[in-house]
Amino acid sequence: MPFRDIATIAGSAMTAQTTRLNTIASNLANAQSAAGTEDGAYHARKPVFAAVMGHDNGAGARVQVLDVVSSTEPLREAYEPGNPLANAEGKVFYPNVNPVAEMTDMMSASRAFETNVEVLGRVRSMQQSLLRLGDA
Repeated sequence: MPFRDIATIAGSAMTAQTTRLNTIASNLANAQSAAGTEDGAYHARKPVFAAVMGHDNGAGARVQVLDVVSSTEPLREAYEPGNPLANAEGKVFYPNVNPVAEMTDMMSASRAFETNVEVLGRVRSMQQSLLRLGDA
């Protein structure tokens, strides 16, 4: 596999992990936001990825972000009649964000990003070694 293809795969994976980290940050930032209706409440967001293969020999393969979708998990309801956002029944709706799961996902995405940075570093090192061989 050519170095260029390796760099394309690693670069697209880094872009995908950046999208993943951004959605996690958005979810965590809105984890405690309240709303008076289910529709008004923040819904956790999750990116959807796909491995896209290039030609028959695999050249041009990459990771692609297909979409960022809202979670279908149920929202958290709380009976808080004193809350100014409470509906007529005294219910307040909170996002379906699990901070522990989000932090775990963040650690995974960070490590995946770091791994791809390391791949790019090793490709660069191998390219430099090949150039030195040509000078000898």
